[in-house]
Amino acid sequence: MSRSDHVPHKEMTFDPLIEDIAEYTLHAHITSEEAYRIAQHVLLDSIGTGLLALRFPECAKHLGPVVPGASLPGGARVPGTRYELEPVQAAFNIGCMIRWLDYNDTWLAAEWGHPSDNLGCILALGDYISRSRVAEGQQPLYMKDILTMCIKAHEIQGVLALENSLNRVGLDHVHLVKIASTAVAAAMLGGGKEEVCSAVSNAWIDGASLRTYRHAPNTGSRKSWAAGDATSRAVRLALMAVNGEMGYATALSARTWGFQDVLFQGKALVLGRPLDAYVMENILFKISFPAEFHAQTAVECALELYPQVRDRWDDIRSIKITTHQSAIRIIDKKGPLHNPADRDHCLQYMVAIPLLYGTLTADHYEDEASKDPRIDELRAKMTVVEEPQYSRDYLDPDKRSIANAVQIHFQDGTSTERVVCEYPIGHRRRRDEGLPKVIEKFEHHVRTRFPRKKTNDIMKLSLDYERLIQTPCHEFMSLFVI
Repeated sequence: MSRSDHVPHKEMTFDPLIEDIAEYTLHAHITSEEAYRIAQHVLLDSIGTGLLALRFPECAKHLGPVVPGASLPGGARVPGTRYELEPVQAAFNIGCMIRWLDYNDTWLAAEWGHPSDNLGCILALGDYISRSRVAEGQQPLYMKDILTMCIKAHEIQGVLALENSLNRVGLDHVHLVKIASTAVAAAMLGGGKEEVCSAVSNAWIDGASLRTYRHAPNTGSRKSWAAGDATSRAVRLALMAVNGEMGYATALSARTWGFQDVLFQGKALVLGRPLDAYVMENILFKISFPAEFHAQTAVECALELYPQVRDRWDDIRSIKITTHQSAIRIIDKKGPLHNPADRDHCLQYMVAIPLLYGTLTADHYEDEASKDPRIDELRAKMTVVEEPQYSRDYLDPDKRSIANAVQIHFQDGTSTERVVCEYPIGHRRRRDEGLPKVIEKFEHHVRTRFPRKKTNDIMKLSLDYERLIQTPCHEFMSLFVI
């Protein structure tokens, strides 16, 4: 077929799911005040976690222009640095920082993921667009616009995740980041329905990364930059679409060649509920420690048990961890753990550390901390079993629990109580307890990068919601220039 034989782009009717995503992104009016308030906390927590990640050389080595010298004065800033980059590479930088420590938000459903990953795209484009508009005498984007796009990206990724399990076919959840980021990026760049649909269709056609790098024996640091890669690709596809690049009407449903037949075993992709603000309202925060979310409650149990086992590690005969099916599939690991990426996705490691130290920090996953021989001694004494009710409650839309229980048995035949935790501190059911700690965590992380006066300026604006939402995006981003 020659180029002239293609159906004219404007006459295309796209797969309904693609059109639904475009309509929502462009036209949905978000009325949930709760969603906006949670989005404010997601924004701050994500930036703070990214700033903390700058302390780690393995993260910092990925940042900056794609090749030395390829900076863009007046482009998008990377928080905590002096980089000014074109928005594709800036999205990679910001996305990489946010996800490096796996220490902010999480969404658990048939597919897992971290919708805050989309902020790599949203913040990079928001800063770039605002600075470009102001230079031309036009109105910038405001932080209310950024929070709106954050809510919408969360919703697209999270609702797609409700019933479409990419992990069941070996694909990685960052593909849903690419879909959500592509939709909001095209809208932020001024695209209409045609351009958003075209961009999103190309994102589906890209296919998805394999989950190889998340599982033994190949667990590695790619899982920490994969989201940055997805958001940067989203910006690229959106820029192409608003420049007139064509889309593909049946990118999902085409027989033999569409995403569903090629990569999803012929099953139809579905939206698990109407798109609104459900995901942001129910998002999970990692607050007290950087542990893979299926292990958060297990770590809370271990911390509660720490006073009973400190100085008695040699007396422990066995440790029973009772959990849900998803945790067993993802983070139940035996044998050697080769790097931080391996350790921070091992349930047994994440339980052993608080039993030994009474805390769990990002540094505990590093090579030096892992040399403590007691860690593997405790891991060897652990048994992980599924509690079917925990697995059912995990999927129950009215509960969405992430339950774990830990009990320790000693050589003398005694044991601790069986400590159970169903909902981690970052769960919606514990918002009153959790949100103030999100702010404490943010301030602590900002202080790792900025002096006291600059930190105080950042906190004063960030916590004043009404002032924040009226602040131009580029002015907000300028606060984080080192």
